[in-house]
Amino acid sequence: MNPNFPFAERNIKAVEEAARAKGLQLRILRAATESEIDAAFTALAELQTRALLVGAPTFLGQREQIVALAARYGVPAIYDWREYVAAGGLISYGTNLADTYRIIGTYVGKILKGAKPADLPVQQPTRFELVVNLKTAKALGLTVPPSILARADEAIE
Repeated sequence: MNPNFPFAERNIKAVEEAARAKGLQLRILRAATESEIDAAFTALAELQTRALLVGAPTFLGQREQIVALAARYGVPAIYDWREYVAAGGLISYGTNLADTYRIIGTYVGKILKGAKPADLPVQQPTRFELVVNLKTAKALGLTVPPSILARADEAIE
């Protein structure tokens, strides 16, 4: 988790709650810089981590580094956006960035035409996509269950 992300602590609490409900042991590693990300992966290896949730959208710029480190250390990772999976990550589940940017552009256009931001409705994502990289799964020695493949919006081979 990037501690500089404005909602980091709120997101951490939500993930901790979900882990507790599932009886899973959770370790939160905080990293913001390239060297901190490298150190976090070293710690993951020492902890013999079996899976990783990359949980801050502020890591999108470091996706190549994160995906490469996950591969080097053999850690299956789930991400919030398909861009990680396109870069070689294992799996993602989240909103579509292009859709989000389209909505933002529409709002900017309305505001530039005189609309008051406070009068515009708050929008929540309505579409989430599941993307799986089968080549990465194979490299990690994982078999993706047919039920996941059936639900996937895209499977990268």
